[in-house]
Parts: sequence; structure tokens; C-alpha cells
Amino acid sequence: MKSIDKYLFQALDNYPYCLQETLESLEYSMSYNDKNAMTLCLYGRIFTEQLFDYENAKLYFQEAIAADLHAVEVYPYYIETLLLNEDFEEAAKLIEFSISIKGSNKVQLLLKKVMLQEIQKEYKTALKTLKEIKKITINNAYTDEIETTEKRIKDKKKTPKKSKNKVKNKKTKANKKEKNEKKKKK
Repeated sequence: MKSIDKYLFQALDNYPYCLQETLESLEYSMSYNDKNAMTLCLYGRIFTEQLFDYENAKLYFQEAIAADLHAVEVYPYYIETLLLNEDFEEAAKLIEFSISIKGSNKVQLLLKKVMLQEIQKEYKTALKTLKEIKKITINNAYTDEIETTEKRIKDKKKTPKKSKNKVKNKKTKANKKEKNEKKKKK
């Protein structure tokens, strides 16, 4: 086994519970090969998940993809970072590209697409994407996430209709009140 693998595995094993040891292992890993996609990806994750520094995280993810375009493990984390940073157009493009890569986790990437559609309040489209996900899922690993996402989106889809009706009712009540007041004045 290469020493880079050893340090990368140590970093992965320590993350996110022992950040100091994770960073130390990553530094060793980078000293052997500064273009390892997994190492760069883990740096990106640290910037996203621990430091909330999305711009620096994006740089690490971009570097990881430049090092290995077929590093399928990078894309879900990079997409998540783009969504958190509100880079929606870039996220949409990356989702479509990453789905086309052989060996990528299509279910995980499509769930990111649903997340994007939900953020953009495209509830019908998100529900259609969830149906697509259900068709391609081959195990139960994502069942809970799919079900809770579907329920949440359906609830959101219902909510605006109720509030629109309340606004309409308030407007019609206000209009009736105004008409009655005008009649009383005459």
C-alpha cells in the first residue's frame, strides 16, 4: 500500500471527530501527492462542513475535479457546497454533468437535484424527480430520505394554496367592509 493511501485513510477515519488529526494526516497525504482528488475533496468538505467557508471549499473541489474528472466521490459534496453558497445555476450544470459519469451514485445526485428544485420552489418538478429516483433505487439505503423529502415537498406544495386562499378571503372581507361603509355614508 502506498503511504498516500495510509495517510488518506487515517484522515478519513478521523473525520469529523478529530479534526486536528484529520488535518495532520491530510498534510502528510498532500506532501506525497498534492493532486489526489480524495485528499482535496476532504479539504473541501472541511471548509464546507466545519468552517462554512464555501468559496475556499469550491476551490478545493475544483482542484479535485481537475486532478481527476472521474472522481465520483467529489461531486455530491461539491454540489452541496454550491447549494449552500446559493450558486444554483452552477449546481444545476454540475448535477447534469455528474449524472452522466459512469459509476456515479445516480440516486445521491438526483437527491441533490431534488434539493435544488425544492430550494427554487419547483415542487412539481421535484416530485417528478423523486418518482424517477424511486425507479432507479436498487436498495433501501435511501428509502427514509426519499420518503421524508417527498412528504416535506408535498407539505410545502399544499401550504401556498392555503395562504393564497386566506389572502383572498381577507381581501374580499375588506372589500365587503369598504362597500358597507360607503353605503352607510350615503
